[in-house]
Amino acid sequence: MSDTVDDVAPRARYWPVPILRAVPAAVIAMVITFSSNHSTTYGLVLFGVFAVVEGLVLGLGSLRRLDDPSSRRLAVLQAVVTIVAGVLAFGLADVGLPAFLAIVTVFAVITGVIELVQGVRARRSSPFARDWITVGGLTVVLAIAFLVTPPNYSKDLGGVEHVTGTLDSSIILVGLLGAYLALTAVFHLIAGLSHKWGTTAPTPVSPDGAPHA
Repeated sequence: MSDTVDDVAPRARYWPVPILRAVPAAVIAMVITFSSNHSTTYGLVLFGVFAVVEGLVLGLGSLRRLDDPSSRRLAVLQAVVTIVAGVLAFGLADVGLPAFLAIVTVFAVITGVIELVQGVRARRSSPFARDWITVGGLTVVLAIAFLVTPPNYSKDLGGVEHVTGTLDSSIILVGLLGAYLALTAVFHLIAGLSHKWGTTAPTPVSPDGAPHA
């Protein structure tokens, strides 16, 4: 959607929300990247932290800064689902792999579809529609990645590099979550800054193409 004078007001109000959404995603992505613990119990705790903070940011930000009532309702619904998923992750952290698979997959399917629908419905009226479609699509891809990862996968490392250890489904799934969070964090940051820079109204031009004084 092109930048117009009508886009300036909603962009000026909403641009902090995607930037704030980038913060919990970036922090948890970095924790996963630099941590040697890739157990699903640890993954559930990290996901719980992300989901609760993300849900609060999305819900409060949308209520206060999103003007379109339909998009606002969908965003709040997404926020509620996200917070519930985070609370469940904390409560079922000791269950391990089955809980991690179920909670993250269900979260990704529901919130991904909600954000996709939000973007598709607003594609002719909102400057944020493309952002919602992109993030919703990435979230659905996360769900697909979790569904196709064998829960009993395990492979001993070694080969020419003589690396010791075992690559199992826990390491893969927590790594996939970290990769998803890193991608969405970067996208949210770029989108938020783009909307901030888009809050400057275009200079009116006269019929002969010269800018008005």
